[in-house]
Amino acid sequence: MSAISNKPSVAPTRPWAATPRDRAMTALSVGLSLLTTFIIVAATPMKGKLAYFWLFFMVWFVIDSLFIARKGGSKGVRDGLAAKLTLLGGIIVCMTVFSILWATISRGIKGLNLEFLTANMRNASLFDPIGNGGILHAILGTLMLIAIAIIFSVPMGILTALYLTEIKGKAAGVIQFLVQAMSGVPSVVAGLFIYAAIILNTPLRSSAFLGGLALTILMVPTVTRTAQEVLNLVPSDLREAGLAMGATQWKTVALVVVPAARSGLITATILGVARIAGETAPLLFTVGVFDSYNFNPFKGDQGTIPTVVWRGLLGGTPESIQRAWSAILVLLVVVLIMFVLARTLGAKGSKK
Repeated sequence: MSAISNKPSVAPTRPWAATPRDRAMTALSVGLSLLTTFIIVAATPMKGKLAYFWLFFMVWFVIDSLFIARKGGSKGVRDGLAAKLTLLGGIIVCMTVFSILWATISRGIKGLNLEFLTANMRNASLFDPIGNGGILHAILGTLMLIAIAIIFSVPMGILTALYLTEIKGKAAGVIQFLVQAMSGVPSVVAGLFIYAAIILNTPLRSSAFLGGLALTILMVPTVTRTAQEVLNLVPSDLREAGLAMGATQWKTVALVVVPAARSGLITATILGVARIAGETAPLLFTVGVFDSYNFNPFKGDQGTIPTVVWRGLLGGTPESIQRAWSAILVLLVVVLIMFVLARTLGAKGSKK
């Protein structure tokens, strides 16, 4: 009598994983597609990198589908096409992002020097040779505006998200509608609102504080919607456990829900900062243009990196355009530093 094995059969965890034969067929189809693409480009007027890119994918779709059809039939072909379209979309997104980064870095780094990062434009102009004057005043002004916007928008956004996810009062539907509507408000409208409502009707004039208020209008919807999605991901078991131990709802939210979503709330803040960091239109109405330092957020015009970029591009000379590209690179670095710091502090707080 043959022994019967008591070991349970283990089902493959990835039944869709490619076998060595599948990988060989894919490599063959890619090779044939590359060869066909080179032949078509050489024999037709189509030239350039874009021609190679699109022709390769079109030819690969056809050749690989023929290989798949012999093994998997029409269902396999549909699955293969879906996978290829997903791959194509991912490649296009990556190419777009890397092309933007490459253009910014390659053009902006030419104008970077110690003077550019440590001086202001009080005794220089945008049309002077690179090396005369800098944008330190604009860097400090941008950081001041971002800090003001964070002070106002983060508490407002998180509290609004808590109301929509935890309280769910009678006004939740109206607030949800207003948050969604504010997400589509053009940035110039935020600047015009502050200009018409405050600058024209009160003694206050252009200042970093009013610029921060304009940016707050743009930042609140981003923080609110992102925080709302993060809070919805917190398991309901945590809330029920807190209530079962006798905690009130606000204690459960403050001591259980918010700490559990801390990392996501920091991400919401980062996305909000990324939303406003490069805005120019609202600053033209509320901050103005200034070429020196102004450490008073409640009085006087303020220099910012977006306005430096705007003025540099309008200048039209090689020197002014180079300053604009270098300022864009500095802005990207500033946002990246803030992102790394926020993620690092958030990770340390989560461990504690």
